[in-house]
Amino acid sequence: MDCLFCKIVAGEIPARKLYEDEHVIAFHDVGPQAPVHFLVIPKKHIPTLNDLQEEDKALSGHILHTAQRLAREQGCEEGFRVVMNCNSLGGQTVFHIHMHVLGQRQMTWPPG
Repeated sequence: MDCLFCKIVAGEIPARKLYEDEHVIAFHDVGPQAPVHFLVIPKKHIPTLNDLQEEDKALSGHILHTAQRLAREQGCEEGFRVVMNCNSLGGQTVFHIHMHVLGQRQMTWPPG
């Protein structure tokens, strides 16, 4: 298993977890870009958004709902950003889908 996030799911690499259930894990980003910056990942290995299948619809919704709930719990009620990168040109560096949640600072557009 070469996937960094699969190793986190398997418990082979430690992470500062915020949340875990049977489908997802959320943990703090190791290089935070905001006062609140965490990732929500599925336990199922899906390399990119392009690899989502019809059967992953419920899982996709669960990732989004988990991000929203945890952002609120982390004090980001006034606003936060969610980001999912797809493939290298889109900025993806770990090929296991993941949602970044960033908050507690003013976000700008376009992102830097």
